[in-house]
Amino acid sequence: MTETPDDARAVTAPPRSWWPRLGLGSRLFAAMALVVVTGAGTLLVVSLLVAPAVFTNHLSRAGAPDLSPAVTTHVNMAFTQATLIALGTGTLTAAVAAGLVAWLVARRIASPVSDLAVVTGRLANGLYDAKAADPRLGPEFTALAASVNELGEQLSTSEDTRRRLLSDLGHQLRTPIASLEATVEAVGDHVLPMDDDTLATLTDQVARLHRLVADIESVSRAEERQLALNPQPTPATELAHRAAAVLLPQFRAAGIGLEVRASEPGPTVVVDADRIVEALLNVLDNALRHTPAGGFVVVRVDGPTNDDRAVTRLVVEDTGEGFVPDQAPLLFQRFYRAAGPTSAAPAEAGPGRHGSGIGLTIARAIVDAHHGTLNAHSDGPGRGATFTLTLPAVR
Repeated sequence: MTETPDDARAVTAPPRSWWPRLGLGSRLFAAMALVVVTGAGTLLVVSLLVAPAVFTNHLSRAGAPDLSPAVTTHVNMAFTQATLIALGTGTLTAAVAAGLVAWLVARRIASPVSDLAVVTGRLANGLYDAKAADPRLGPEFTALAASVNELGEQLSTSEDTRRRLLSDLGHQLRTPIASLEATVEAVGDHVLPMDDDTLATLTDQVARLHRLVADIESVSRAEERQLALNPQPTPATELAHRAAAVLLPQFRAAGIGLEVRASEPGPTVVVDADRIVEALLNVLDNALRHTPAGGFVVVRVDGPTNDDRAVTRLVVEDTGEGFVPDQAPLLFQRFYRAAGPTSAAPAEAGPGRHGSGIGLTIARAIVDAHHGTLNAHSDGPGRGATFTLTLPAVR
């Protein structure tokens, strides 16, 4: 019978090593056992080499009479055997006790690691509710368990954001797509002529789609803390003036007053100036859209006080429509409008920048990325609104 190359490789292949298949507990036990055996063997060898000479030296110094070679040999053998039996018994007992302790310690350390592996495996399979318990093995393991739990929360948040994004995107795209479809069908059925008005309608709907997709991308990046920030010490008054200067022409065109009330140079904050200005622009844009002609909007900068929390406040107050106080938390939800959440109504015509219902969502996400807060308050419909942007101040 001829041996095939595969058979030859199977015969000559070296056996797989057993060490890679050992778990962490077994490896820790083997390492501790090796330490115990090495220490016990070293103790035994050194004792047998040193003890007889020391014993004989003590006999001679004690004034013992000269012993015959036979008696000396017998005495040395007796001492060596007694030392060997005593050390062997003690070493064996100590090795058994140390092995038991090593097994318990190895098991205590390996068990939490196995639990963490199970938790991370569940996270990898999309089960983001998996939690790692504190193994109580010191701050390092506690920090590891906390990091795994935080990872699970972040993954859960990202998954919720993704689902809401897809749901909101589908809801918001439905209206412009339906409008485009109806216009194209009307042109195809010769109901509408292919003139400049029809082309303008199609162009407007395409521009709305582009704007909506860009806004969705912006809010998603902001909510998932993927903004690239370059924080630098910046006067808060400068931020207010920059934002007001951008939208001042639109406010004038709408017949709405806009004023910045702040001292110079004012408090300093460590922020990404461009991002905070973007957040202020979104808040001012919201005020512009909800303040009627003849109204007034004020941007006020309040410096830090002497309390324990030194913060700077950028306050935007308007004399516009206001809102029911219970709606304040809802204003920062994606696509929420006063008429109801995720309203499918087209954006109101006006000089503002957004209108897709996510300007305040982006603003809050930017402020959160700077470890600040953005809150809204109103005394009721028709009584204006106040938005307070709070940032840590530099003392």
